Amino acid sequence: MKKLLLVAVLFSLSCGLMAQISLGPKIGYTTGKLSTDKSEITTSLKNSFLFGAFLRLGTKVYLQPEVNWYTAGGVFKQPSVTGGISPFEDEVKLKSIQIPLYLGFKLLDLKLVQIRAQAGPTATIITDKSISPLKPSQFTAQIKEADIKDVLWGLQFGAGVDVLMFTLDVQYMLGLNKVIGDIEVDGEPVKFDSKQQGFMVTLGWKII
Repeated sequence: MKKLLLVAVLFSLSCGLMAQISLGPKIGYTTGKLSTDKSEITTSLKNSFLFGAFLRLGTKVYLQPEVNWYTAGGVFKQPSVTGGISPFEDEVKLKSIQIPLYLGFKLLDLKLVQIRAQAGPTATIITDKSISPLKPSQFTAQIKEADIKDVLWGLQFGAGVDVLMFTLDVQYMLGLNKVIGDIEVDGEPVKFDSKQQGFMVTLGWKII
């Protein structure tokens, strides 16, 4: 009888735990921007797709760690000689693994539709770097791989909607450290205010 009671308790606990777990794949789209302290140097950051997976633990209040893979990049360009700095046009491509950890709160629960708010820190690990001049016959690359940080820290916050087994999230990404450190171009210091900022929209599918 005691064994039967113990099995019943363990079964109830496991069912309750499973009811608080959501797991599934996700896809998304990111936008962003970078800047420098030199007005004559223009920058662009390419929008990109991402794919990954999420795990949600809890119901009303929850934790949601994720792992996402995406490729980011941009072009840093100075078209003419300015202040002693030669023209350059460097294209930067970065393959990244992003690991956010959200703390979320369910604002509204209509059974079939839930509205959530969430925020948390994120670490982005740069797994591959590629820098090349867009016009190699005219320019040499001024940005080096060593100038790009290996790990980027940030904060992400936003809101989400769950409809049946699908989950849609819109997050704002705020970088805490620089993507590119300060460099020298022709002996002139160039400070990059290169903290990444932008939006991320993702669609997930709760398979559990």
